Amino acid sequence: MILRAVTLLCLLAGTAHAQMSTAEAARDAVRMLEESAEALSEARGGRERVKALTEIVKGYETGLAALRDGMRAASLKEAQLTEDLQARDKEISQLLGVLQSMSRAPAPATLLHPSGPTGTARAGMLLAEVTPGLKARADALRADLQDVQALRLLQEQSAAKLQEGLEGAQEARTALSKAVADRTDLPRRFVENPLQTAVLIAATETLEGFASGLATIAQDEAPGSLPDISHRKGNLPLPVQGQLLRRAGEADAAGVRRPGVLIATGPQAVVTTPTAATIRYAGPLLNYGLVAILEPQADTLFILAGLEAVFGQTGQVLPAGDPVGLMGGELQTDVSLSGDGAGNARPETLYIEVRELNQPVDPQDWFRTTDKG
Repeated sequence: MILRAVTLLCLLAGTAHAQMSTAEAARDAVRMLEESAEALSEARGGRERVKALTEIVKGYETGLAALRDGMRAASLKEAQLTEDLQARDKEISQLLGVLQSMSRAPAPATLLHPSGPTGTARAGMLLAEVTPGLKARADALRADLQDVQALRLLQEQSAAKLQEGLEGAQEARTALSKAVADRTDLPRRFVENPLQTAVLIAATETLEGFASGLATIAQDEAPGSLPDISHRKGNLPLPVQGQLLRRAGEADAAGVRRPGVLIATGPQAVVTTPTAATIRYAGPLLNYGLVAILEPQADTLFILAGLEAVFGQTGQVLPAGDPVGLMGGELQTDVSLSGDGAGNARPETLYIEVRELNQPVDPQDWFRTTDKG
């Protein structure tokens, strides 16, 4: 359903390149949904079910984003056509007047001229030259009017498709949360010491200080660590679908500079681990909201802050692509003609910080990021 609506929007509303990219994105999203739904029906273990549901949620996010982009493009195109038609109102009225007078004139009157046969011949030649031009302009006007009508109809149909997609996405998120809570097949490297965790949080004033004391909250930790992934630096996917909003060290509106990056996401976007990792901490921290701290290899931490919900327990080892939480915000059915183009004028933001040997490094050294705009 989403694919059909987006494809129509692309054909009517975008450039050739935009049509292809948007249609392909929607096609990929629908394919992802179909494959995930099939995997879900065949899933038996908790890990398979969580993976399938995670892919379904991501597929919905991709499809809905493509649909919103198409609807926004259609709205802009309709507004442009309407404005153009209004600007040409006088010209259109004159054109319609000429065409109507030509259609009402008796056949002999259009062939005879007061100057006699020569004048009639000249008038016929002029009419023969003018008529194709008038017809072409009339055809163009008719096509523009039909485009406006089609775009308005498509907007109404797409709004219904968008609502269906939002309901499906919410249903998938609810199922994902339950599946994560029910799974029991994840390995565990250590057990959290709740007393030491409480002491560490109470004594912490900075993210750096908390990160340096993480070892104290683990008890009965298994020796060794996960395999080294340094060779994958710069190629890891972002934990969430979104765009780079602020680079490491850039000042925010209050002039505060942080060593991490800020990613703009859609509301209720699913956040996943980009590689297999141990959960070193999951919960509220300082003024960062809910935080998930992952250890993909020894002496390296991925800190994800600003979550609305966190999944998993401290000490568990998550496979690559497993969900670690959800972003906040409310899903919207309206389509904004400004902002990020996804009907979301105030996007959610995920803060990502990477620490090696407890020293911050630029997250873009590790992740593939997409600049805003």
